[in-house]
Amino acid sequence: MKNSNLKRVLLMLGVMAMAVLFTACGKKTSATSVKHITYWHVNAQTQGGATVDELVKKFNDTHKNIKVTAKYNPDMYKGLMQNLQSAQASGKVPDITQVGWAYDNYFASNFKYMTPTDAAKKFDGNSKFIDSNFTKRTLSFAKDSKGHLVGLPYSLSTPVLFINKDILSKYNIQEDSLATWEGIKEASKKIHDQSGKYGLYIQEPADTWAQQGIMLSNGADIQKGGKAAFASAGGVGAYKYYQEMVNDKLALHTPWAQGMDSFIKGDVAMAFTTIAQASHIKKSASFNAAAIEAPHFKDHKTVVPVGGSMLAITAQDSEQQKAAWEFEKWMYKAEAAVTWSKGTGYLPPTKVALESSAFKDYVKENPMLDPAVKTLDNAVPWTSFPKKGLQAEQAMIDARDKILSGSDVKSTLETAQDKINAQQK
Repeated sequence: MKNSNLKRVLLMLGVMAMAVLFTACGKKTSATSVKHITYWHVNAQTQGGATVDELVKKFNDTHKNIKVTAKYNPDMYKGLMQNLQSAQASGKVPDITQVGWAYDNYFASNFKYMTPTDAAKKFDGNSKFIDSNFTKRTLSFAKDSKGHLVGLPYSLSTPVLFINKDILSKYNIQEDSLATWEGIKEASKKIHDQSGKYGLYIQEPADTWAQQGIMLSNGADIQKGGKAAFASAGGVGAYKYYQEMVNDKLALHTPWAQGMDSFIKGDVAMAFTTIAQASHIKKSASFNAAAIEAPHFKDHKTVVPVGGSMLAITAQDSEQQKAAWEFEKWMYKAEAAVTWSKGTGYLPPTKVALESSAFKDYVKENPMLDPAVKTLDNAVPWTSFPKKGLQAEQAMIDARDKILSGSDVKSTLETAQDKINAQQK
């Protein structure tokens, strides 16, 4: 081969090698450009877990550069906060986190996060997304004690009284008699005396949200002036009522999953729990189920804490934060928000979703949501203690469990109250 021909061949081989190299590099860049983010949530399969999976899959299918992995955290919001503590200590935090309202101040005081305001400013250049989607009232649930927006409201709920209409009809119990806790006690006694069944179940997860609602509806405050205040006459009276119901076997005392299973099986006539159980009840109950507004004690009005959660960005890397913000915004699109509501019973947090024809049609087809929608307008923020929030909630859980096991109501509540207030100093 002549020298000039050899040079041409070598040159062509060199060009081909460079092309292969650049092609490989291009593939490598494309692969590494996909941002993998983790989403921590508390939704068990009976309370939205399947819908979380559905939404995450749909997001991943429609977003080539972001892939989300959802991780379920048991033991509700307290369990997630405990896991987040460990994750922060190890430096391996999730990118987006579902934070319960009871831990709003605790989360803000103890964890590193990016506020929605900062995310919108950095990645969108404006606050249009926040301003156009949320009302001031809804945003107030996601603010800490200093008035700073910590996350964006995601799950909104109120407790309602689910009822087994077949049992009520069998024993001639009118629904309007269940507007007060006294009326519920009378109905429960009638059911128990004639059938041996329990009249009532009040949810008992790893929080005291439902119990706080009962105390509030007896004129009690959970906190006042930044201090725990539930060991008042109203708080003590509400818990004495609850204890007597359990002691007389009119109310079932058992963990949440077992309690809801007993209601769905028809062994309990009424269940005081979150509206987020609506879809599960509708799918699983073989009887005629309905929901009515949360009851109150005589001479008082219904007051309940708003339940649910916000989504907070806990990613620390800027690119991860950007990806988390994109996922979060997608979760608030009307279609995604209504899917979330249909899969759980939670109320949509955005104005667009609440006013959408899809949600309005869904409520018409599912009247169990009506009482929650009505009660939401008068709901108050779920009590959130800024210091040692996990310990504060645990103190209230311990007090609940001791009282339902027979301890003195007044002294048990006072001990829990004093313990919490000592922690806040």
